[in-house]
Amino acid sequence: MKVLKFGGSSVANAQNIKLVLDIINHKSEKEKLVVVVSALSKVTDMLQLAAAKAAANDESFKEIIAEIEKKHLDTLKEFIPVSEQSSLLSHIKRIINHLETLLDGCFLLGELSPRTADTILSFGELLSSFVISEALKKTNPNSGYKDSRELIKTNNHFGKAAVNFEITNQLINDYFSINSNQVVVIPGFIGSTADGIVTTLGRGGSDYTAAILANALDAKELQIWTDVNGMFTANPKIVKQAQSIATISYQEAMELSHFGAKVLYPPTIQPVLRKNIPIIIKNTFNPEAEGTYISNSNIPHDNPVKGISYIDKITLITLEGPGMIGVSGSSKRLFEVLSSEQINVIFITQASSEHSICIGVLSSDAENAEIAINKAFEVEILQHKVDPCIVENNLCIIALVGENMKNHQGLSGRMFSTLGKNNVNIRAIAQGASERNISAVINERDVKKALNTLHENFFEENTVQLNLFVMGVGNVGEKFIEQIHSQRKFLKENLKINVRVIALSNSRKMIFDEDGISLKEWQAKLDNGETADKDVFIEKAKDLNLRNSIFVDITANASVSETYASFLKQSIAVVTCNKIACSSAYDNYKKLKTLSRQYNAPFLFETNVGAGLPIIDTVKNLIASGDKVNKIQAVLSGSLNFIFNNFDENNSFHDVVKEAGVQGFTEPDPKIDLSGIDVARKILILIRESGYEMDIDAIENKSFMPAACLATTNNDDFFASLTKNAAHFEAIYKEALSKDSRLKYVATFENGKASVGLEFIPKDHPFYNLEGKDNIVLFYTDRYVDQPLLIKGAGAGAAVTASGIFADVIRIGNN
Repeated sequence: MKVLKFGGSSVANAQNIKLVLDIINHKSEKEKLVVVVSALSKVTDMLQLAAAKAAANDESFKEIIAEIEKKHLDTLKEFIPVSEQSSLLSHIKRIINHLETLLDGCFLLGELSPRTADTILSFGELLSSFVISEALKKTNPNSGYKDSRELIKTNNHFGKAAVNFEITNQLINDYFSINSNQVVVIPGFIGSTADGIVTTLGRGGSDYTAAILANALDAKELQIWTDVNGMFTANPKIVKQAQSIATISYQEAMELSHFGAKVLYPPTIQPVLRKNIPIIIKNTFNPEAEGTYISNSNIPHDNPVKGISYIDKITLITLEGPGMIGVSGSSKRLFEVLSSEQINVIFITQASSEHSICIGVLSSDAENAEIAINKAFEVEILQHKVDPCIVENNLCIIALVGENMKNHQGLSGRMFSTLGKNNVNIRAIAQGASERNISAVINERDVKKALNTLHENFFEENTVQLNLFVMGVGNVGEKFIEQIHSQRKFLKENLKINVRVIALSNSRKMIFDEDGISLKEWQAKLDNGETADKDVFIEKAKDLNLRNSIFVDITANASVSETYASFLKQSIAVVTCNKIACSSAYDNYKKLKTLSRQYNAPFLFETNVGAGLPIIDTVKNLIASGDKVNKIQAVLSGSLNFIFNNFDENNSFHDVVKEAGVQGFTEPDPKIDLSGIDVARKILILIRESGYEMDIDAIENKSFMPAACLATTNNDDFFASLTKNAAHFEAIYKEALSKDSRLKYVATFENGKASVGLEFIPKDHPFYNLEGKDNIVLFYTDRYVDQPLLIKGAGAGAAVTASGIFADVIRIGNN
């Protein structure tokens, strides 16, 4: 014999019940079945609401009852021919009339006793089991119905009654010893006292009913049919990559169900564990799926962690004070108080100093617990031996569960390190001596991030999901998106990095998609997005609170650069090609670097100097290895190098600067490049990364531009001024020809001083043959004295800059 239990989602409507009947008829061909059913979906909640409304003298409870009646009548009509409906529909109406009488009583009295509440809630299962048993008789005549109130006997602890197993087992065996039906349908969740008063077994009690029957009948197995393919490594509604668990021990299943794995009611396991009856979690809507097999067999697995679960709506209550140290009985008094108030303690931790005891309770019990504890320790509080309770709300408990965790070292460290890297603050920790469970209390707002990042670490072959918030999708930004799209598969397969773009913004529009923006049609979506707002963009990035979040700034905007601190404080990494922040006041630069370390949030800006060239990374490695940079000579502007390589007697300065803009080599405002400010910022960043303190006003800027050109306020006027001052630029070019030199805009740092300016480079200089838009940097260090360390390559252009930004993103994923 097998016991099958079908939950509320499985019997939500006539369509679902048809699937249930097919499963029952198929399985009953081979063996006898006991079928336990829950109330139709949402009906228990509706009954609870109707009872509350009636007790509050709100007549709208009648509307709820009418809806419940219609739901069951309509469902029955789907299965029973019209000619046979009359008596069955009358039976449902009689049940509904009885329910309405009870609610009328609550309305008149203005109260709802626990005993009456149990009776009212029992109607959900009584109605559903009647409808399903009558529907089953039409396809399986050898089926019957038995009221579980006649079989399961309990005490009178209404709301969550305790079963008298001695009497219950005898009643079940007596009934089934004479019953000849191939299938018996039984309502779950309900029982009765010895006097016949209706009781309930607690929410989720239909699972428990099935387990009680399986235990009494020595069933071959207990099948729990629900709407998912078994137990999962995490809640699949929160963790999209959650996997179904094929096999699991009773103890592991008990831990996971206690910590919120809702496919199984925690008390279910105890009755069948005694007799080693396996539990199988199956999917009504995918009956061929393997499901989860729960038994005593502890099958070894490579992964010691079986699942990650959580309980939400938790409050921490801490009792502490010097008067507790060395005083026996403090814990006993605390737990006796809570027990007398019928408050369940979910989490316990105590400092070895005995100075404090910390407990976790459901938030709904927190106020009562606080009042009761403070009253019990009133004398000690008045004597300042114990402090009043410290209450912390809006928390949840996450738990790592696995039978074999005790045989693996370092799991706790791995868990807490993973959470710490994502700025998930741990309020309390508990681990039992069995080491089957490691629990941590965290803020409720962090639960999604915590579950996903832990699941990623323990179950997804160390695949790291990076969530990007990209601001600025012009030439460089567009290339960056293209590169992500083309390399996505390679990164996932070879580097185990899954890159998702969560948000995009330009100066006009912005879009968000928590599941990742499709990179095939992102431009059309952005055009139809909401109005761009920098502050809203930042707040949404914070509110989403996703793991491994990265803010990517591909702008040249000063106000955007001022947001980095707020991102870093949320443990959101920052990747930027915007040079303004790192060349701002030295204190701000140091502050950002400090915040990056403090909040474990990478702050990467390789493209600030040399686009995609590994210049900054090289400096960092030199300094980290103990070297010292003494001198830097560099051509750091790909745009200026392009301009002076192409400026000659055949190409005017105006035309060459225009072309540099078209090619994407200059900033949107070309004065930033031509004034030398851009180069000054770059050499400043290199100086700072080399370990020196300097601000931009200490760099000598030897400008070659006429003051009239730099005084213009828009690009049209600027280009007009280049034409007007053409003779000035031609004179510079002719002077270079006369000296047999080439024009290069050079940045220099030596002996604590720095300068930028246009220089005449002779043929024997390393800079002379620097072509196109290339950059070159010479580092003279303690180790590189006579022959400097040289880095050379393309230093401007949308594609190479985008690749540098992309490299920084990948660097975060690899770490």
